Amino acid sequence: MAEGRSLSEVRALVGASHGITDLAHKLHFYDQWAPNYDQDVAALQYCAPRLAVDCLTQALPGPPHTALILDVACGTGLVAAELQARGFRQLHGVDGSPGMLDQARARGLYQCLSLCTLGREPLPSAEGTFDAVLMVGALSDGQVPCSAIPELLRVTKSGGLVCLTTRTNPSNLRYKEALEATLDRLEQAGAWERLEARPVDRWELATSELEVGPGTSDSDGFISGIIYLYRKQAAAQAAGGRPGA
Repeated sequence: MAEGRSLSEVRALVGASHGITDLAHKLHFYDQWAPNYDQDVAALQYCAPRLAVDCLTQALPGPPHTALILDVACGTGLVAAELQARGFRQLHGVDGSPGMLDQARARGLYQCLSLCTLGREPLPSAEGTFDAVLMVGALSDGQVPCSAIPELLRVTKSGGLVCLTTRTNPSNLRYKEALEATLDRLEQAGAWERLEARPVDRWELATSELEVGPGTSDSDGFISGIIYLYRKQAAAQAAGGRPGA
């Protein structure tokens, strides 16, 4: 933390972000946080971008440089950095925060960056565009609603992959339950098939003692999370929905 923010200050900041459930307030919060976001989440030992990209690359066929990837809720570009390190070069990103997009643009890793608030508007891409779509760290109350999941499917190629993450700490369990119900309904409809649901004990440091409880198995103060990986089915056109569905 080069600019001197203490771990307790970072925990308080991230804890406050978890408590914001109004989307407009959340986006404003992220605009203000963007310049210090990377160093703050590093202080919390946040590992979701690396673990999600590891999960995706193990299942994605073909050489990485040929794959067209969409990073949804891309933030400052932490996922793009992990993808670039593994040889991926064709990266597109979308986010609802202009401040976060400014930081992502400065990395120089994306071929295309777009302002898009998923859940309020469709993704700015045609149906069946991407070999893989990732959304890391944005599936919680006040961020991306579960109702937006079919939009990720819409822009994924037939046979392409969708990788999602969410926290499994106590304050996010209600959202996780609703998310899994949505994921399961899409699978039952034949839209995609689940390849993996990978629990992670050490997701990031807990922001308070209240977060170290049910759903948190690590004794060193870490909260837990989970990574989901799906493959879009060939007949998923209708189940994937239309723009804005």
